[in-house]
Amino acid sequence: MVGATRKWIVKQLLLGEFSSERDVWRKAPWVGLKVSMLAYALNLAAHFLIYGFGLLPYDLGAALVLATLLTPPITFILAVGAYLAVGLAIHDLGVSSAELERLSRTDMLSGLANRRAFQQTFDECLSDKTLAVFDIDCFKKINDTHGHSAGDAVIAEVARTLSAVFGEQGECARIGGEEFAVFSSDVSFSEFAELCEMARIRIAAMRIDSEMRKLSVSVSGGVARALPGETFGLVFTRADKALYAAKTGGRNRIVHFGDADGQVIEAENAKPAALTTAA
Repeated sequence: MVGATRKWIVKQLLLGEFSSERDVWRKAPWVGLKVSMLAYALNLAAHFLIYGFGLLPYDLGAALVLATLLTPPITFILAVGAYLAVGLAIHDLGVSSAELERLSRTDMLSGLANRRAFQQTFDECLSDKTLAVFDIDCFKKINDTHGHSAGDAVIAEVARTLSAVFGEQGECARIGGEEFAVFSSDVSFSEFAELCEMARIRIAAMRIDSEMRKLSVSVSGGVARALPGETFGLVFTRADKALYAAKTGGRNRIVHFGDADGQVIEAENAKPAALTTAA
C-alpha cells in the first residue's frame, strides 16, 4: 500500500492527473462524489450490522434517514476540500519540478539546450543522424574590443539564427562558450549540409547592435555523419576535426568530415571573412 501510494505521488509530481489547476477543479467534484457514496454505503452497512446484532440504540428508520441526510454532503465537502488542497499542492510541486528540469537542460544565455541535454538526446536517438559543430570566429576579439555584453548579444543572435534555420528539423544546443552543435535524423546528409551552409550565410549577414556600431560576425562549422551505434563523443571528435580544418582554412566556412577515409571536404562557396564593424 505504501509503495503504491508513493508511486502515485511520484506520478502526480510529473503532472499526471494534475497537469493543470483546471484539471484539479474539474476532477474534485467527481472524486468527492465517489468518496461520499463510498462513505454512505459503509455507513448504511454499519447500521445494518449493528442492528442485526441488536446493538442499535435507536430506531433503524430514523438512523437511516439521519445517515442519508448527513453522511453524503459532509463527506462530499471534506473530500472535495482535501482533493483540492492536495491536488493544487501537487500541481504546484509538479510545475516547479518541471521548471527545474527545464532549467537544468537549458543554456540560459542562448535559450538552447545545454551540452548535457544535447548529448543525452543525441545518444537516445538510434536513427541515422548527422552532427554539425559551429564556432563563432574571432569571438575573443569581440569580447576584448566591444565588451562581454556585445559577446552575449552575438551568442544570443547566433542561437536565434540556428534555431530559425533548422527549426524542427534539427536539435540545437550551445555546448561551450562560443560553440554550438546541431544534429538531425529527419533529413538527408545533403539536406543537412545545405541547412548548415544557409545558417553560415545568414549569420555572416547579421548586423548586431553594439553601442554606436553594427557588429558583423561569422561562424565556422564542421559536419560529420553518425555511424550506427556511435555515441556523441565519437561523432563529435570527427565534427571537431572538420571544424578545426574550417578554422585553419580561413574561417567562415563549413567543412565536411569524410566517413570513408577520414578526409575533410570543404563545402562549396565558402568565403573567408574576418570580424568587421561598421558605423
